[in-house]
Amino acid sequence: MALRCLIVDDSPRFREEARRLLEQEGLSVVGVAASGDEALRLAKALAPDLALVDIALGEESGFDVARRLVDNSNAHPPSVILVSTYDEREFSGRIAASPALGFIAKTELSAQRIRGLLGD
Repeated sequence: MALRCLIVDDSPRFREEARRLLEQEGLSVVGVAASGDEALRLAKALAPDLALVDIALGEESGFDVARRLVDNSNAHPPSVILVSTYDEREFSGRIAASPALGFIAKTELSAQRIRGLLGD
């Protein structure tokens, strides 16, 4: 069964490019969200295995959205991986302190990298 993924990013272009790439690589993108509130609603309705969350969601912090997803989702919250165009070193302390499994640069996004962080 394919890994079920929710993409949370304020860029429509990135959401669609990531969806296309990940689906070609065997993941099932069950939803896309542009905001934290939309992500939380979709996570509750769709129960994804994984949420890819952009660190910078316009006016929102992806770190806050990650925490909300883990704290307020179904009995089995999604695993969270943070993504960004920024360098991981700029956020390493905040990434480590977050409930996220880790970080993937948007330019390095792939199903293989995701599975590596998930331990699959």
